[in-house]
Amino acid sequence: MLELSNVHAHYGLSHVLQGISISVKAGEVVGLFGRNGVGKTTVMKTIAGWLAPSEGRIAFEGTDIGGSASDIICRQGIGFVPEDRRIFPGLTVEENLMLGFMQVPRRSGTESRRRLDEIYTRFPRLGERRTQLGTTLSGGEQQMLAMARVLVGQPKLLLIDEPTEGLAPKIVDEIFELMEGLRRDGIPIVLVEQNVRRAIELTTRFYAIERGQVVATGRADVATDREALFERIAV
Repeated sequence: MLELSNVHAHYGLSHVLQGISISVKAGEVVGLFGRNGVGKTTVMKTIAGWLAPSEGRIAFEGTDIGGSASDIICRQGIGFVPEDRRIFPGLTVEENLMLGFMQVPRRSGTESRRRLDEIYTRFPRLGERRTQLGTTLSGGEQQMLAMARVLVGQPKLLLIDEPTEGLAPKIVDEIFELMEGLRRDGIPIVLVEQNVRRAIELTTRFYAIERGQVVATGRADVATDREALFERIAV
């Protein structure tokens, strides 16, 4: 579905990604793991079109999307849940969700209502708070809203960046349960998460990243691969 080949990216003169190559197949959850500041979030932003690659190729379903505008990439079916969530605090939960329909071709009111009902079934807490302003939500609820807003558009591939950062343990459990539900539904996910020992149980395969490069890869169901990852990134 997704393939990055020798991708480089810069922030000004800072050479952040230095030849990243990763792939994601249909139905997979692929983890990008590593210490803070090694380029994981930059990989996600480059895939999503928030940052243009300076070299290399990014292909989604066989089409080169490297350097395309973020709205075009979104409409092609890649949904991005960024680390800072970016919900609109002055809008209600439902108004935030309605913005997600901008990702997809125009729908009838009946189709939109049905899709919102499906989202509220997956995120019942949001259903209870549909008329509340975003600014009144807890951090965990804001994370759920950020995920739900992307899912409204029924993306073919989901990028999730640090979904549990700063959340209480009970809410972390809820977020992982939600992501497990997405995995069971066959939605491909690229996941960046600092809680590696928890996240590895969700993934199919993983890549370890250091200094903007892939330094190891493996399968999550292979014990020796997991232990090598834990040793490399010291978790």
